Amino acid sequence: MNKETPQIGSILARVNGPADLKGLGINELKALAGELRARIIEQVQKSGGHLAPSLGVVELTLALHSVFNCPQDQIVWDVGHQTYAHKLLTGRRDRFHTLRQYKGISGFPRRAESPFDSFDTGHSSTSISAALGMAVAKRLQKGEGKVIAVIGDGSLTAGLAYEGLNQAGDMDEDLIVVLNDNGMSIAPNVGAISTFLSRALSGKAYQTFRKDVERFLRSVPGFGADLLDFARRSEESFKAFSTPGMLFEAFKFNYIGPVDGHRLDRLMETFSYVAKLEGPILVHVLTKKGKGYSPAEENPAHFHGVGALKPKSKEPQPQAPPTYTEVFGRTMVELAQSDERILALTAAMPEGTGLQPFAEAYPQRFFDVGIAEQHAVTFAAGLAVSGFKPVVAIYSTFLQRAFDQVVHDVCLTGLPVVFALDRGGIVGEDGATHQGLLDLSFLRCVPGLNLLAPADENELRHMLHTALQRGEPVALRYPRGKGLGVSLEEPLQILPWGKAELRRRGKDIVMAGIGAGVNVCQEAAEALAQRGVEAAVINARFVKPLDEELICGAAGECGCLVTVEENVAAGGFGSAVLEALARRGQTGVKTRCVAVQNTFVEHGSQAELRKAHGLDPEAVAAAASELMGQS
Repeated sequence: MNKETPQIGSILARVNGPADLKGLGINELKALAGELRARIIEQVQKSGGHLAPSLGVVELTLALHSVFNCPQDQIVWDVGHQTYAHKLLTGRRDRFHTLRQYKGISGFPRRAESPFDSFDTGHSSTSISAALGMAVAKRLQKGEGKVIAVIGDGSLTAGLAYEGLNQAGDMDEDLIVVLNDNGMSIAPNVGAISTFLSRALSGKAYQTFRKDVERFLRSVPGFGADLLDFARRSEESFKAFSTPGMLFEAFKFNYIGPVDGHRLDRLMETFSYVAKLEGPILVHVLTKKGKGYSPAEENPAHFHGVGALKPKSKEPQPQAPPTYTEVFGRTMVELAQSDERILALTAAMPEGTGLQPFAEAYPQRFFDVGIAEQHAVTFAAGLAVSGFKPVVAIYSTFLQRAFDQVVHDVCLTGLPVVFALDRGGIVGEDGATHQGLLDLSFLRCVPGLNLLAPADENELRHMLHTALQRGEPVALRYPRGKGLGVSLEEPLQILPWGKAELRRRGKDIVMAGIGAGVNVCQEAAEALAQRGVEAAVINARFVKPLDEELICGAAGECGCLVTVEENVAAGGFGSAVLEALARRGQTGVKTRCVAVQNTFVEHGSQAELRKAHGLDPEAVAAAASELMGQS
C-alpha cells in the first residue's frame, strides 16, 4: 500500500470536532479529504479494517458534518463499517491508532464511545428503521435537529430497509435518507433492485439524451443560458421516471439526485437545500468504493475488509494450513461432483463463505440472494421440499436475523437444509456485533435441529458429508481462521451419528470440549499432566444429539467434569451436559462450565479475547485444578 498512500497534511490536525469544519473553504475541505484518506490507509495498514467502504464515503462524510450540526442532528450509519472518516472528524483523531484493537476504539459506531455515534450498528439494513424511531422521538419530545440515515445500495437488498421506508413515507415523518450507491455490498450486488439502479443511472440512452439536450439549449441565441437553467430545474421531474426516483416516490419520499458523491460542492449545496425541507426525503448519492486508492477501486471486494499489512520476510515461510472457510468451500465442490442435488446459497458473501469456487464450478446450482438471510433460509426450504439438498452458508452472527425462518420454515416440518455457520465463536477485531457466541444456545432449543461442531478442519469435511446424507435439518458450526494443520487427504466418511470421541484417557477429571474448545482441552490436559493430573479429553462433536453415554459415563467415573465452548454459558453445550447429568441423577459430579459469561464480547485479537474470557488452555487448566480442590 505504501507507494500509493497520499501524504498526511496539517488540516486534519486542526479538526477536533465537526464545528471546526464550518470555517473551512471548499479547497481546504478537498485537501482535508485527501488527508483523511491518507490517515485511514495508514491505520488500516497497521490494524486491518474496512478499507474500501470508508474510502468511498470521505466526501459524503465531510459534507454531512459541514452542513448539519451533530450531535443535535443525528446520523445513523447503516452497518457502520464506513465510519472511519466520521471517527476522525468527531474527536477520535488522537485515539484512531487504537482502531479495532483490544481496549481501543471500535471499527463500528458505538454510543458509549462518542455522542456523535447516535446508534450502535454492525449488521446491515437497520438504519432507516432506527432513524425513523429517533425522528418520531424528536417530534414527540419537541426536540430540535434532523435525523439522517446513510444506507448503501447493498443494504437495500434486505427487506428491513423497505419496512422502514414504507412506514416513514406513510407517516410523512421528518427524515432524511442518504442512499450511498456504489454498486456493491461486499461482493457485487445482485437482484432486481440493483439491476434497476444501474440500468436507470448508467444507461447510455439517458446519458446521451441529456448531453444532446444541453448542447442544443446552449446553442439557442440569446436564451441558451435561461433555457438550460430551466431544463436543469425541470430535470428532476424527468428523472422521476428515468431513475430510481420512481421507486422512492412510490414510498412517498421526495427524491433528490443522483448527486456525485465525490463532488464536495455539489454535496454541500444539496444537503444545505435538504436541511431546510420537511417530510421524508431521499438523497441519492453516487460514490466509488475504495475511492482514492487504485487497488481498492479496482478490486473493492478484496479491499472491503483487510488484515494488517505484515512486513515481508526474506526467510522462506512455512505453508500455512487452509482456513475452515476454504476447507468448507473445497468440500462443497468435491461433494457436488457426485450429487447433483447439492445446492449452495449465500447472503451476499460468496467469497466470505468460501463458496466462490462452487459458484464457478456449478453456476446453475449456486444462489446469492443478497443481504437477505431470512429469504435465504425460506428459499432453501422451498428447494428442500422439492427434493434438493440446499446448504445455506451464513456467518453465525448473521443467522440470528433468520431465527424464525429456521424454526417455522425448516425445522417445524423437518426439511433437510444444512446450515453452514462460519465464524462461530470468538471472531476478533470486528467486535460485539460479529462475535458468533450465541448460536449454540439459540439453535439448541429448536426441536428437530441437529447441531454439530468440528474439532479440526478435517472433521469439518466429514461432518459436512455426514450432514448432507442425514435427510434432516442440520447446523454445522465452525470457527474463523486457519485450521490446525491436520491432514486432509483421507477419504470422506460418515461419522457415527450422535457419538462423541474419546481423545485422551484419564482417571482424575474429564474435560469435554466442542469445536475449538477441544484443542484447548487437549493443551490444558498436557499442562495438567506436568502436575501429575490425568485428565480425560472428549471431543463432543455433537451438541445435539448429545452423547450422554460417553460424556456422563466418564464424568461419573472421575467425579469431576469441565466443559469448554466458545459460546455464551446460558443454554449452550455446557448447559446441555448439565441437563443430561440431572436427567440421569448424577448430581454428585462436580462440574465447571468454561464459556463466555453473561456479556457481549468486544473487539480485540482472538488470542486476547480468549485469554480475557478464560477460554485459553491456561485458564481451563486452572479451572480444572480449582474444581479438583488443588491450588
